[in-house]
Amino acid sequence: MPTHLWMQEEHHAFGDSVRRFFEDEFQPHRDQWKDDGHVPKSFWEKSAEIGILGATVPEEYGGLGLSRHFDAVTFLEQAKIGDSGWGFSVHNIATHYVTGFGTEQQKQKWLPKLASGEMVAAIAMTEPGTGSDLQAVKTTAIKDGNEYLINGSKTFITNGGSADLIVLVAKTDPTSRSKGVSLIMIETEGLDGFSVGRKLDKMGMKRNDTAELSFQDVRVPQTNLLGDEEGQGFYQLMKQLPWERLILGYSALGAAQCALDTTLDYVRERKAFGQRIMDFQNSRFKLAEAATKIELLAAFLDQCLAELDQGLLTPEKAAMAKWWGTQAQCDIIDECLQLHGGYGYMNEYLISELYTDARVQKIYGGTNEIMKELIARSLDKD
Repeated sequence: MPTHLWMQEEHHAFGDSVRRFFEDEFQPHRDQWKDDGHVPKSFWEKSAEIGILGATVPEEYGGLGLSRHFDAVTFLEQAKIGDSGWGFSVHNIATHYVTGFGTEQQKQKWLPKLASGEMVAAIAMTEPGTGSDLQAVKTTAIKDGNEYLINGSKTFITNGGSADLIVLVAKTDPTSRSKGVSLIMIETEGLDGFSVGRKLDKMGMKRNDTAELSFQDVRVPQTNLLGDEEGQGFYQLMKQLPWERLILGYSALGAAQCALDTTLDYVRERKAFGQRIMDFQNSRFKLAEAATKIELLAAFLDQCLAELDQGLLTPEKAAMAKWWGTQAQCDIIDECLQLHGGYGYMNEYLISELYTDARVQKIYGGTNEIMKELIARSLDKD
């Protein structure tokens, strides 16, 4: 297991608390919540009680005021139990949008509720037909009196079915591309014209209520514009995407470690041709490769986290963390499943869930092909 040099006594103590919380409050229900297709609101509220939701929310808004290192601890611990269905990562990103760009009034209004679990957050970016091209969104938010009139649809929205607060990517100027994009905060309770469509039947991440969203003549106050100026949405998205991509990297690291741990347990016990699976040279070499990749990934992510903390993390390095981390995750889990043989294909084995959950990591948060393009652009400069 990698040693994270930035982890001090307080990080280990927080990690122990998060680990016990998952063991006590998540593990007994993981199969039921997988069947249900969502994690209940009560779990969100309990996670808030031990400081998970509000770890990095400033104290004056109901949080603990800690660094993002503590969020990284939670992402690692969640992934290490083999779960990616609880949508804390998206909730966390949405919270950082409010913290980073909200007006004082907006912070006072939403941050305490996000930190307490009273509100579950989602981010509505993707639309049918637009994919990773955020400048091409068709959802509009047009001024009408002192309100915005919103029309459009979104798809693949994590926490979409349970969200109380949505960061909506919309065009306040449909004639422009990036300069026409704004972020509008949507409070969903009792909102006329807003509807949750079908919950999407996914290959993996079965515990998450990923959904389609529809906005038909939805009206919200103009004070729900995130920040105090229209047309800043694309800038706000680009500023937060490095953190989102680093989250995906740490989730990949934790999942890869989980795959290695569960595979080690299996190959030490399972026998074939009169010896443990662990005793075959191929098994030992594959496991050695996985352990090495995990150590290298951890070192790179920790470097990126240090640079993020200092305001030095570049978009291209965050892209490296996302694509390399998620590719390593998929490669490691695939090799670990292979070592399980036919049992790895059975849903009753954790490695099967890890495998199906991992595949989307190379797609959301910007596809890995887009990540490589971002990196290549940074290289093609004089």
